[in-house]
Amino acid sequence: MSNVSVSGTGNISQQASFYIVNRVDKATLKVIDKLLGGPDRVAYMVEEVLLPNPELMALIEAPGRRVLRFNFRKANSRDLREQLLELQQAGYHVVFIPGRPEQLLGCVSDVPMPFMMQLAALHVAPIPVYVGFYRNDVLRTYTTLPDDYDWAVVRVMPKVPSAPLTGDRVLEAWMEASAEAYDTHPLLKKSLARLLVEGIRKHPNTELIDGLDNTRLPYYKMLGVAMALARHLKATVKEPRLGILLPPGKGGMIANYACLLAGIVPVNINYTSAEAAFQSIINQSGIQHFITARAFMTKLPQFPWPSDEKIIHLDKTLKGIGMPKIAAWVTFARFAPMTAVAMTFGLDKRKEDDEAALLFTSGSSGEPKGVSLTHKMIVANVTQMLSKAELDPGSAFLCSLPIFHSFGLTVSTFLPPVYGFTMVTYPSPLEAKKLNELIERYECRLVVTTPTFARSMVRRAHPHAYDKVKYFIVGAEKLQQSVADEFMEKCGVRLLEGYGLTETTPVCGTNLAVVQGSERQPYYVPGYKFGSIGHLFPGMAVRITDPDDDSVRLPLSEQGMIWFKGPNVFHGYVGRPELNESIFRDGWFKTGDLGSVDLNGFLSLGGRRSRFSKIGGEMVPHEVVEQAIEAFVQCSLGASSDGDEEQHARAVTIVGVPDAQKGEALVLLSRVHQSNLKQALDDIRAHMAEVGLPRLWVPREIIPVEAIPMLPSGKLDLRGCRMLACESLGLPLN
Repeated sequence: MSNVSVSGTGNISQQASFYIVNRVDKATLKVIDKLLGGPDRVAYMVEEVLLPNPELMALIEAPGRRVLRFNFRKANSRDLREQLLELQQAGYHVVFIPGRPEQLLGCVSDVPMPFMMQLAALHVAPIPVYVGFYRNDVLRTYTTLPDDYDWAVVRVMPKVPSAPLTGDRVLEAWMEASAEAYDTHPLLKKSLARLLVEGIRKHPNTELIDGLDNTRLPYYKMLGVAMALARHLKATVKEPRLGILLPPGKGGMIANYACLLAGIVPVNINYTSAEAAFQSIINQSGIQHFITARAFMTKLPQFPWPSDEKIIHLDKTLKGIGMPKIAAWVTFARFAPMTAVAMTFGLDKRKEDDEAALLFTSGSSGEPKGVSLTHKMIVANVTQMLSKAELDPGSAFLCSLPIFHSFGLTVSTFLPPVYGFTMVTYPSPLEAKKLNELIERYECRLVVTTPTFARSMVRRAHPHAYDKVKYFIVGAEKLQQSVADEFMEKCGVRLLEGYGLTETTPVCGTNLAVVQGSERQPYYVPGYKFGSIGHLFPGMAVRITDPDDDSVRLPLSEQGMIWFKGPNVFHGYVGRPELNESIFRDGWFKTGDLGSVDLNGFLSLGGRRSRFSKIGGEMVPHEVVEQAIEAFVQCSLGASSDGDEEQHARAVTIVGVPDAQKGEALVLLSRVHQSNLKQALDDIRAHMAEVGLPRLWVPREIIPVEAIPMLPSGKLDLRGCRMLACESLGLPLN
């Protein structure tokens, strides 16, 4: 089978063994059968309530074949184990072949949790076999449709020991094989610049709609302007990186595309940074020039703008280039042969592990850290997303997250042109009323924001404001049940929690849609689970370790430290060798987040390791305490009125501070408790006891604040919160 590649054959046992396959079709089944010795050595095991399709069953039940059927609801694990071992003793490899349950696209496995649990309960050491289907297309690069792929991968993984939670180890092996296979996909060898140009030329009339003035810019014109600017930058900027200080909109997008075309690395900078953070970014990145617009500068008079000779004013520069030259480049962008475009701009000179963009982390827990995003990382992440989500061509995206935010860069800036999605831009994620108007007016299908911003949006929305939205995704902080309930009750919209890190380019996974069984097929792999961040994207592998000992591996379903591996995972912070040494082990990246993965592949977060306090030897999760207090505050004080401009603000936050006796103590920063603090603390203590939380988890005291420190991205400013708490209590900031 020329379209099926095989690896890991050294893991095939000479002795008759038990194999579990994640999914299979006719071509890959024939390959697996041949690898294991054919009819004389292979017996198949199928679940009779979720049988493979008739075409596969015809192969499985061909004359002379041995087939072990079972019903997971009725089977006795001991009896089933004996039947399996009898086949092995007779010299047969036993291969479990799954059926096809209802599920979303892009899942790593066709084996729903109940079936996986039944297989694990056999206590027969399995050899996982990963089968993956791939397309040579940016759309559905990884596919779960057996009749719609260009090639398949069969990878035999090492045997998993027979032990409790064997299913966890099998799933972990499949995900690692998926990451290894995705990493070698030919599309990932392309440059981001080429992918953008190819996408725009395929969808030339798709538009960027600027929400500030409702002007429309077709993609081919946007590309032409970017080409004109790129030629200017190539002649002007001699350094490898260029700072960009622009919000989402025509200017921000054109500046980023122009940098890629010019072979310059864009460094999108947080324009709300304090002077010290801004200077740190300059020092770490080595940038000497910045591109911005005069109109934007006037809106930020407090920002420590560089001297004028270091600034490239976008409006002035384009005017200087002149309309005739820009028009010529627009014509070139629209009609020139792709080979001419590639040669003119050297689209293939920088690709794969070359730096495509440089971002800096938000600095929520310290000095900003530089994250180099390579061409391969960004190409991987944009293709991973559309291997999971289903959106029609031309669907509109609301693009209001800052471009210096990793999601704003990858998903709002680079992804839409690649696939031909309409961009509806707006320079701020804070103006809820305006964002709602844009979503409704332009029928946005994808909206991404934070739970904090989302709460403000729903309180300014009418019941049908989001009728056209297919995916309303929230991330960057924990989704509170109260916010999710408010969306569902008022607008009938299910908020979909996702998860990402700057270091993973950024998206790791998200909930997408509820999947249920049907009369035709009652068994399914869920697509949504509240409290989780959904399935990890295809091509991502996860590992869980003891939070206090990186060398101790834990089963996926046990909460611990999360490690990732995959083509969208970065290779280390810029200029931080000591830090990098502590967060990488054998190609795995230590996230600093705690979590667990269930047998359906859902990742549930336990919070940042830095958002736990060790009190008297016990790990206390700040977010759990916050949720309990937030619920109590909402119930006792009631929701803010629609006219309250601070309604979207976070009300309370837990901070850990030094304590001589117990190591740490919890304090509550509160925007709502301004007086009668002793009584408020007594009420909170009584509520926490009522909901069953330990007395040890009760905050020691309340610190009234005017506002909880937040970052522009919508994340909690952890460092700012801790500084505020320690200063208020006269404690040293260690």
